[in-house]
Amino acid sequence: MPHLRLAPPAPTRPGVLLPARDLAVAWVLMVLLAALAWVLTIGQARHMGMEPGTMGLALPLFLLLWVVMMAAMMLPSVAPVAITWVRGINRRAVGPSRTLRIAAFVSGYLLAWTAFGLLVYAALAATGHLVDRTPGAGRWIGATAFLLAAAQQFGPLKSVCLRHCRNPMFQLVQYSRFRPWAKDLRVGAHHGLYCVGCCWGLMIVLIPLGVMNLAAMAVLAALIFLEKLWRQGPWLAWAVGFVFLVLAVLAPFQDWLLPGLEMSGPSMDQMTGWTGRTG
Repeated sequence: MPHLRLAPPAPTRPGVLLPARDLAVAWVLMVLLAALAWVLTIGQARHMGMEPGTMGLALPLFLLLWVVMMAAMMLPSVAPVAITWVRGINRRAVGPSRTLRIAAFVSGYLLAWTAFGLLVYAALAATGHLVDRTPGAGRWIGATAFLLAAAQQFGPLKSVCLRHCRNPMFQLVQYSRFRPWAKDLRVGAHHGLYCVGCCWGLMIVLIPLGVMNLAAMAVLAALIFLEKLWRQGPWLAWAVGFVFLVLAVLAPFQDWLLPGLEMSGPSMDQMTGWTGRTG
């Protein structure tokens, strides 16, 4: 039988060519926007704990918080594609038209992450229900989340989407052929879907680690940035996959790895029930 030889994808270089001055200014703007999103996220996290489920948030409020979180975590890594496309808009549009086109591109990108946020909300609701009924289930939910994240790091979808995010110029040429109708919105959404395909595994580990776990968010944002823009990013993706495999093995036996799946204490309904029984 022929031998099957597995090898990680060869490192590639992000293909973005911009004048140094324009690039510097654009990067500063992207960093400032990301910093603002981080400030809003940190401010919200201070008033919320880490607990299983949706943390008592209704779907609209959760999606709003999720979009701000994604802006904080993803804007630096999406900067090369966003800056290149926006420069193209600036050459072809002026005034309100330019502003509307840029807003449409950003909205399309965040729309893709909002759609993924719906799935995350459903997953959080389901896991919260399971942990509430069977507290020990949290260990296996955590192990499953880490295992899925590891599988995604090694899978072909990760490789394809990471290659797109690291070498966006060819895709941007393809985008130029899109029909004019809602073109910028569709370009933003299309690239956003590639980002979701590249990073969904990294995001689902927030279920066991805690959706509002600021330390975990910062580490994941750094990993996303390095995977997409560092020369050795594909190798890093494989290394992170191995780490997730280790965490999947340890999760059923190490509760400290699962702060997002630990019950924070008895609910108000439970306390009321106990009070009624004792009376």
